[in-house]
Amino acid sequence: MSSMIQITDLTKRYAGRTAVEALSLSVEEGDIYGFVGPNGAGKTSTIRMMATLLQPTAGDIWVAGHSVSKNPRQVRRAIGYMPDFFGVYNDMKVWEYLDFFAACYHIPEFERHGLVLDLLELVELSHRSDDFVENLSRGMKQRLSLARTLVHDPDVLILDEPASGLDPRARVEIRELMVELSKLGKTIFFSTHILADVAEISTRVGIIEAGRLIASGTPEDLQLHSLPNRLVEITLLDRVDEAIAYLSNLDSVVAVEPQASRNKHQRKRLVIQFSGDDLSLSKLLADLTAQGFPVIHFSENSRDLEEVFMRLTKGLVT
Repeated sequence: MSSMIQITDLTKRYAGRTAVEALSLSVEEGDIYGFVGPNGAGKTSTIRMMATLLQPTAGDIWVAGHSVSKNPRQVRRAIGYMPDFFGVYNDMKVWEYLDFFAACYHIPEFERHGLVLDLLELVELSHRSDDFVENLSRGMKQRLSLARTLVHDPDVLILDEPASGLDPRARVEIRELMVELSKLGKTIFFSTHILADVAEISTRVGIIEAGRLIASGTPEDLQLHSLPNRLVEITLLDRVDEAIAYLSNLDSVVAVEPQASRNKHQRKRLVIQFSGDDLSLSKLLADLTAQGFPVIHFSENSRDLEEVFMRLTKGLVT
C-alpha cells in the first residue's frame, strides 16, 4: 500500500505560541485515520495546514504525492475538506448547495444534476432535496457537508470534528457513512475528541497533545503498548487481605489493587494486572475457589482507547 498522506516535522507557530511541533505521521491508502486529542491540542491547526488553508512554519505535508507548500492547487484537487463548522448557505435549497459547489469545481452543468442526485442518495437526503438548508437538523447538515466534499470525487477526505455536537443517532449515522466511503476507496483523515468514534471505525489512530504526536498505530497496537497486562476484576464477600497476599505471590499476577466498594454491602473488589494466557486465567479462578475464597464475581475488563488516552496524555494544551 502507498502513503496517501505524509507529514514530516510539521511545525506551526503563532505569535508567542507553538500550536504544532515537529509532528510526523503517515496515512496509508484506504486508512480511516482517527486524529485524537483534547481541545487545544493542535488538531485543527494540523488539518488546516493539510487543507492548504494555513502555511506551515516548518516541515511539510504531502497529500497524494503533492506538497501543501509547493503544490497547493494539486493538493486541493486531491482532497475533500470538511471544516468543523457548516458554513453560511442557509438560503439555498439542499440540491442547490451541492450544485453550487460542483460548479465551483468546474463540473459541467449537464453532469451536475445526476451527480447531485447520487450524492443525496449516498447521504440519505434525497427526500430533503428541495428543502432549504436552514431547515435541516445539525446531523443532516453534517451529512450534507460530507456530500459536498465528494462533488469532485477526491481520493482523500479530511474531516475536522465531523461528529462534534451531534446526538448519538446522528453520530452513528456519520460513522456509518465514513465506513461506507472507505469501502468506496476513499482515504479518510478525521479529527475528534470523541474516543468512541475512533475505537469504532479507525484502522489507525494518532494521539496528539500540546502540539506533539505522542502515539500512533492501530488501536490494538496502542492498547498493547500502553496496557501490556490484562485487567481482571474479582469481587469477594470477605477474606480480602488473605486474597491479596495469596494473589501477590503468584508469578502471573503483576499487581493487585483493592477498589472502594460501590454499594452498601460488604463486598470487596480487587483489580489485578495479569500476565497469563486464557488457560492460566481459568486456573486462577479454579485455584481461588479451591482455597475457599468467597468469589462472587470474576471477569476480565476489556481494554479500550479511553484508558489508553488517559494513560498517555497529561492534560496539556498548547
